[in-house]
Amino acid sequence: MKNPFSSTGRGVVYGTTIIGTIICIAIVFFVDYPNFANFSEPLLRSEILLDFLLPTGLAGPLLFLFSSKIRQLNIARRELELIASTDSLTRILNRGAFTMLVDAYLETVSKKDPVPSGAFLVIDADHFKLVNDRLGHANGDTALISIANTLQANLRERDLVGRIGGEEFGVFLPNSEPQEAETVAERIRLGVREIDFRPSGDRYDLSVSIGGIIYDRGTSYDELFQAADQRLYLAKKNGRDQVRLGLLASFLEQKNDMAVVAAALGAS
Repeated sequence: MKNPFSSTGRGVVYGTTIIGTIICIAIVFFVDYPNFANFSEPLLRSEILLDFLLPTGLAGPLLFLFSSKIRQLNIARRELELIASTDSLTRILNRGAFTMLVDAYLETVSKKDPVPSGAFLVIDADHFKLVNDRLGHANGDTALISIANTLQANLRERDLVGRIGGEEFGVFLPNSEPQEAETVAERIRLGVREIDFRPSGDRYDLSVSIGGIIYDRGTSYDELFQAADQRLYLAKKNGRDQVRLGLLASFLEQKNDMAVVAAALGAS
């Protein structure tokens, strides 16, 4: 439900108009009050009425017009932000916005101890060049839209999904345990298999390969992407239409791996 008192809601316009008008009336009464003692009773009533009607008639419409213009500017700014952060075809986050939001979240939780676990998935549409070559780019676009819709339908409200390449998507699952991440990835894979894609009347089967990485320490978008992309490579190399997940190495494991590599280079 839209909040009427948000920066783009009508409640702000009405609230600003009412409160602003009341303040203007109060100021007029405050300025004119010392003169009230000099007025006769009929004149006093006329003066009080004038002090009420004048700011109401002048300030009210001006404040309403000003607040409405501010609201329109906020709506326009919000629409521009949405356009700038949204992929024009699939209507999900574009790569820039997706990367920025994931990095911002990771930077925030890196200060916590312990860091809440989560997962990062890279999803690639299988043999998508064949879809474009055989069915045409218009049908290819329809397939991408269907896949994007399937991704969104299988995620929680707090999860993030973005288009990070031509036929490649990223999914970020904050506060997710390994089993939960595996379940979501498999649900996405099966969901894509169930898409009723009929570009020429006959059903055309779609599938995706999914590589994912699960983390429980401070990290970054680039590190998660590289690790998940390695798992995606394994999924594609081993037949596609499958999920390959892994655990992000801890700092200690990374240090040990570097020591092993350094020792091997020294011995050679």
